[in-house]
Amino acid sequence: MVTEAVIHRVKNGISANYTEAYMRRRDPDTMLIGDNLPTDKERFSDKMGYDFDELRQETISWLQAQDLALFFYFAGGDNIGVGGVAIVPANAGFFAMGLAMLQQIIPVEELPEGFLVESAIYVAPTFRHTHFNGKQIVVHKRSEVLHEIFSYNLYPGPSAKKGLYGALLTKGEKEGWITAHCSTVQAVSPYDNITTFMHEGASGGGKSEMLQNIVREENGQVLIGINTINEERRLINFPIFCSFNPVTDDMALCHPSLQKNNGKLTVLDAENAWFIRVDGITNYGDEPLLEKLTIKPKEPLLFLNIEANPDSTALIWDHTEDSPGKRCPNPRVIVPRHIMPNVVNNPVTVDVRSFGVRTPPCSKENPSYGILGLFHILPPALAWLWRLVSPRGHANPSIVDGGGMGSEGVGSYWPFATGKMINHANLLLEQIINTPRIRYTLVPNQYIGVWKVGFKPQLLMREYLTRRGNAKLRSDQFQNARCPLLGFELNYLTIEGAKIPSRFLQVHKQPLVEESGYDAGAAMLYDFFRAELPKYLTPDLHPTGRRIIETCLNGGSVDDYLNIIPMDYQYAFMTTTHED
Repeated sequence: MVTEAVIHRVKNGISANYTEAYMRRRDPDTMLIGDNLPTDKERFSDKMGYDFDELRQETISWLQAQDLALFFYFAGGDNIGVGGVAIVPANAGFFAMGLAMLQQIIPVEELPEGFLVESAIYVAPTFRHTHFNGKQIVVHKRSEVLHEIFSYNLYPGPSAKKGLYGALLTKGEKEGWITAHCSTVQAVSPYDNITTFMHEGASGGGKSEMLQNIVREENGQVLIGINTINEERRLINFPIFCSFNPVTDDMALCHPSLQKNNGKLTVLDAENAWFIRVDGITNYGDEPLLEKLTIKPKEPLLFLNIEANPDSTALIWDHTEDSPGKRCPNPRVIVPRHIMPNVVNNPVTVDVRSFGVRTPPCSKENPSYGILGLFHILPPALAWLWRLVSPRGHANPSIVDGGGMGSEGVGSYWPFATGKMINHANLLLEQIINTPRIRYTLVPNQYIGVWKVGFKPQLLMREYLTRRGNAKLRSDQFQNARCPLLGFELNYLTIEGAKIPSRFLQVHKQPLVEESGYDAGAAMLYDFFRAELPKYLTPDLHPTGRRIIETCLNGGSVDDYLNIIPMDYQYAFMTTTHED
């Protein structure tokens, strides 16, 4: 008998705590492919030394001997996606609950006429111990009509959530569209201007945080950051924030039927509930909106890695400890999207696509790639490159990782895709080329040079760009970044009369970093890009993509990227309505 998780019924839902620290976050190497269709992922037979059909039959035989929960679901939205069936042991009811929340559970009597079962999830958690040496393993077996997902562990990240994300990506790869790994938010300025942001990035890149409020200090000011060397605090006065309407938390359908052919990208949420990481909420009052929503929800929620006792109230700042005094970095709560305040249920058209990177501290004594300023403006070609390399970055809380600057792969969703990497690279590039009116930004979280900033950069970017709307930036406001991979850096930035110090815009101006520390960090970035990009140089790569990658490998300038895909006219459009 193995205890995988301790489950409590609490006043606000169900609390599940895994007994192993390893099971409290996603292992990025969970996926194996159990078929012979085209793939760049490791096949089950290559890793295990025998054909998956043997284990598939053993799994089904094991399930037939269990008490089971079975239900139908639809992964996606607005009839775009994949229908399916879930088969889960009854004593793993919390996992079934999470799956039924994340996807749209459909009662048998409400199944629409012509409902297609295009996917299936089979859950057999004991096999983690009997066959896989305790590792999280999820096997995908695809055919022309059915995408089967065999989950051999009880952490919902790689199966109930990302496993079905893989099914959506497989369908999109066949049909020529993607499901983006992003959050999406409509921000409304105090002057009633609406700007829609699509924030992408690897796990830990700030997707859920893009939907959060800026929290004020006790005196009403906003903290930009704390100097990690001398503990100086930099604050600004901020009279009023933008309001915002959340659209997606982690996955967005970019289906052709949604597009308006207006030079921008239109997206729709691909999830029925949101798998929200709350590691940044460590005390009462850190995130009042989410705290209120989860303490007395309209319906039961599922809490993972949150300390709780039977019949207590699970509190999202009470994180389970991996070891004495060390909090689990990946506490989660699953919240149905329909109870989120001001949630947008319709497709939205994107104005700004930002990309988040977790950056470490950087100084001239200890240089690193933490040289990104508050935010950068990227030419479209560079925006595509960042989506190819998708760095996981510093101290990633969501996954089991060895540290350092590993790559999440193409689109930052590659760990969940089952097919060919180059197909997704081409789909992303074609999407960028076909949406010339979108602006692209690059934004760090955690550190800017020696300053600890958390997720403030992307929230301040959201405030600033929402106020500007479609107004063109002044030519003296930005310049080519010292490191061309960062596109354009800002010379000055003022929000509601508050000037952001230049040390947060251009890291080489920080006295503790200077040009020497910055240039050493830039060299690390180039080394990372040069290590990750050559694998895309295959005969199937889009010709424009080849030009972009070769430009990077040859140390190209910002102007070189602009010559490949221009960005000038993205500011030339003035919209009369938000839905134009």
